[in-house]
Amino acid sequence: MKKIIITLTAAALLSGCSVKIPFINEKPEEKAEQNPQLVERNEQTKENYGSNQSNEELFALEAAHFNSIKEVNGVKEIVNADNVLALVNKEFALPGTYIPEDLVKPNVQFSFGEQDIEKSYLRKEAAVALEKMFAAAENSNIYLFAVSGYRSYNRQVAILNNEIERVGKDQAMQAVAIPGKSEHQTGLAMDISSESVQYLLTDNFGETKEGKWLKENAHHFGFILRYPKDKEGITGYQFEPWHFRYVGEKNAQIMYKNNWTLEEFFKEVRKI
Repeated sequence: MKKIIITLTAAALLSGCSVKIPFINEKPEEKAEQNPQLVERNEQTKENYGSNQSNEELFALEAAHFNSIKEVNGVKEIVNADNVLALVNKEFALPGTYIPEDLVKPNVQFSFGEQDIEKSYLRKEAAVALEKMFAAAENSNIYLFAVSGYRSYNRQVAILNNEIERVGKDQAMQAVAIPGKSEHQTGLAMDISSESVQYLLTDNFGETKEGKWLKENAHHFGFILRYPKDKEGITGYQFEPWHFRYVGEKNAQIMYKNNWTLEEFFKEVRKI
């Protein structure tokens, strides 16, 4: 079997938009047949990550996909912000001026309808993957709604200030990222919900059939559940069953298989 070198083809966190929408999608009642798209992806995963694959081969990552950091006023800023594997968290921040150059609006259903607004955008690679994921879900009679994607630095400032006013600083900091430290600014994260929870961003989403489907299948399309339950001490954020981050298919499959967060992934991979 050929050696696998992790590569990428290109280069938190509330949305503040948990709203109901006026239209209701009618769903077919018949039982979904097994999704051939997912069957094919499962077989590909087995082929790529078979038992004969050594950890040394599997966990090699090109240096360009590690954060390149410079300190600005005591903040560790990510220089290579276009890196699809950029590790954005409470330790590492994006520059306040960073705006992805390849933002596009994915052709999926949104909780706020057809409005063309900032949070409906993602970076192109992530947007294409999101479209494939939503289509595969629909083939299994799972109907997903995008709630909040790209978010600018200034928008994050407003969201954090509003949350501090509402619940106080300590509680707000557990749920809303400091401006510059939100994954939404990368253009690689999307908050996802469903009609079954009134399109809200809520822990209850994780117990729905839609939330369960995403948790078990998002990695086939390059997305990870970024803030899982019982990993709060690692990610620094509370459980968010709605927040999915694009990292590329091979990387997502490795993280899913090993039950790793993005932080844990970077502790395991070696730089080449």
